[in-house]
Amino acid sequence: MNFLVFATAMLPIVIFVFIIYKKDSLQPEPKEQLRKAFYYGVLSCLLSVLVSLPLGALGFFSDEVTSVLDAVRLSFFGAAIPEELAKYAVLWFFLRNNSYFDEKFDGIVYAACVAMGFAALENILYLFGNIDNFLSVGIVRAIFAVPGHLCFGIMMGYYYSLVKFYPNSRGYKKNRIMVLLVPILLHGLYDTMLFSVKTLPPIAVLVVFVVFLVFCIKMWKYASRRIDEHLARDLNSGNEKESLDKL
Repeated sequence: MNFLVFATAMLPIVIFVFIIYKKDSLQPEPKEQLRKAFYYGVLSCLLSVLVSLPLGALGFFSDEVTSVLDAVRLSFFGAAIPEELAKYAVLWFFLRNNSYFDEKFDGIVYAACVAMGFAALENILYLFGNIDNFLSVGIVRAIFAVPGHLCFGIMMGYYYSLVKFYPNSRGYKKNRIMVLLVPILLHGLYDTMLFSVKTLPPIAVLVVFVVFLVFCIKMWKYASRRIDEHLARDLNSGNEKESLDKL
C-alpha cells in the first residue's frame, strides 16, 4: 500500500523530468547534475517552511480562509513567496559556480528539476496525508499541481538564463526582478483561485473553475514558448545576432 502511494506521488514527477530532459538534446546535462538539482528542490520544500512560519506568526496570513482577501494572503505569503524564494535560493546556490550551466536552456532544465524536487516531496506529503483517497488526490495533483510547479520553474529558469547570458542587455535589471516576480505572481494567482473557492457561492465557483482552467492552459503554453525560445537561442548561438534591446 505504501509503495503504491509513493509510486502515485512520483509518477508524474518522473514523467515531467523526462520530458524536460529529452528536450535538452543539443548538449544534454549530466544525469548526476540533474539528480543534484532535484535533491536541492526537495531541500527547498523544507526551506520554504522556515520562511512561511515566521510570516504566519507575524500575521501575514492564516490557514483559516473566510474571504477572498484571506485566500490572497494565504496564497502569496503562505505559499507563493516562501516557496519560490526557497526554490530560487537553492537554484542560485547550485548554479553559482556550476561549469555545466553553459547554455540558455540549461537554466530551464535545472530550475525545472528543482521545481520537481519540491513538487515530489509536496506530493508525497499530500498523498500520505490523504491516504484513504490518495488515488484521486494524486490524479488531480498530477493534472494541475505538478504541471503548475513545472511552469513556475520554467519561468524562473528562463529569466535566470537571461540574467546570466545577457548581462549587457537593456532589460538586464528587469530580468533580475522577473526571475522571482513571474513565478511568484503565477503561483500566487494559481493558489488564490483554489483557496478562494470555499468562500464563494456556487455560481461564482463555476466561473472561477473555468477561469482557472483557462489560466492553467495559457500558463502551460506560455512556458512552452519560453522553452522554444531558449532552445532556438542555443541552436543559433554560433551566429547569434539577437538584439539585446529585446532581452
